Amino acid sequence: MQEPSAGQEPSVPPAPPTPPVPLAALLSWGDLGLRQVTGPPAADVTITWAHTSEMSDPYPYLLGGELLLTAGVHIPRGTGPDTSYFDDYVARIVAAGGAALGFGVAPVHDTVPGALVAACEAYGLPLVEVPPRTTFSGVARAVWQLMARARTAELRRITEAQQGLAAAASRPDPVPSVLRRLAGRLEGRAVLYGPEGTEIAAAGREPSGEVRRALAELARFVTGHASSTATDTAAGTRLTAYALGTGPGFVLGVAAPHREAGDHTIASVAAVLLTLLTGEHRSGTGAARSSALVRLLLGARREEVAPLLGGGEGDGGTTRWYVVHARPDTGTPDAVSASALGAALGSALVDPAQDVVRVLVPAGPRQGSGAAPAEPAAQPGWTLGVSAGVAPAEWPAADVQAARALARAVATRSPLVRHAERRGFADLVPAGEAEAHARALLAPVDAVPALPETLRAWLSLHGSWDRTAVALSVHRNTVRQRIARCAALLEADLDDPDVRMELWFALRHPRA
Repeated sequence: MQEPSAGQEPSVPPAPPTPPVPLAALLSWGDLGLRQVTGPPAADVTITWAHTSEMSDPYPYLLGGELLLTAGVHIPRGTGPDTSYFDDYVARIVAAGGAALGFGVAPVHDTVPGALVAACEAYGLPLVEVPPRTTFSGVARAVWQLMARARTAELRRITEAQQGLAAAASRPDPVPSVLRRLAGRLEGRAVLYGPEGTEIAAAGREPSGEVRRALAELARFVTGHASSTATDTAAGTRLTAYALGTGPGFVLGVAAPHREAGDHTIASVAAVLLTLLTGEHRSGTGAARSSALVRLLLGARREEVAPLLGGGEGDGGTTRWYVVHARPDTGTPDAVSASALGAALGSALVDPAQDVVRVLVPAGPRQGSGAAPAEPAAQPGWTLGVSAGVAPAEWPAADVQAARALARAVATRSPLVRHAERRGFADLVPAGEAEAHARALLAPVDAVPALPETLRAWLSLHGSWDRTAVALSVHRNTVRQRIARCAALLEADLDDPDVRMELWFALRHPRA
């Protein structure tokens, strides 16, 4: 079991931040012509770099894991097959952690010395013959190219894993989904332990009893020490435990039959996501939101469950909320970008649906005495439509307002458009009479929902065919046909400003 300690220098230098490559891959590099003379199978040997040295004692110049290249210049003249020189030389390479030895034939030696072959075989050091036509710099370049390929593959694998874990965290069952995705990526077992060390959730292959006990013990070890991560091995399975958060609490345990480059990074991403999820659970926020959802599904009124959703600045005794519709300037929104938008707006109540993200935002704190609650601000990379500040009972109406505001923002290429909340002449007419007049006036077009919606967008955009087409995502000829149909059904001259004004007032009122 390994426990990192702060401030302690490692006894050996760390390996370079690049993945090792199999010796077999280098041997199969077509134009090099390398040949293994002796030693373990090349498929079982990995190298981290290629280093050239003609020192009789290369130990001080090796970090470990290198393919040491030599032409045998350092071999004393007259060295016979029974000398101990080669034994000492190979022993020092092995002691320094060298992964393999490459011996170049010609111009110093015509063949690989037999005593060197015997010494490498005795110490289990892979010995590779480098033909005369192959330069050591060519071998080093091939190693670098193999490592670059491995690094690219590793980064691609990590990126795909991060995207998959983020998508899993946005599912209705985020914790089990993250564990399943992590276990699948590592081809092992992922377990979430509670503060008391109990197994809360798990996914992946069921390990042996020995591995399960060792992983649980490792999780308890992490909760009782300052270390955030600990590793161990049991029954040939690599175990890792990650503490979630800063104090004793939840722990992520991972058991994998093998370890590949990038596994630690992938598991660390899962640990961060689980920290957020379990942190929400500890704070009670997640439970409150679940309670609000259940109450809504069981018939509770919106104003009754709104306090469970947090925040909200009072306005005359009533909590105010904004509905925001947002569309990214490029691409399609995903769960990660939608969550980031919600965080920027100060709300976790986010609904990513197709190409539009909806966010329910509680009114921010007031900036001064008598000031109105802070409204959602424009966000880089997004086009926003913001409703008026409303009470929970008016959320559906605010959703419509935000959708219309977003359509206008897209059409006018504005980063943010707010629904107008100012009182006007239309407010002087009693609501019942205004609604009755609107129903009577618009009855000829209300039978086809697309007609009043097109008419409203067209009027709001001052009769612009192109902008209306953009706002409604239809062709401009479709807009022209619909407006002409409205004029015919209403028997009205839509070029008359008085007619437009009356229709605009009527369109502002709900109609059954």
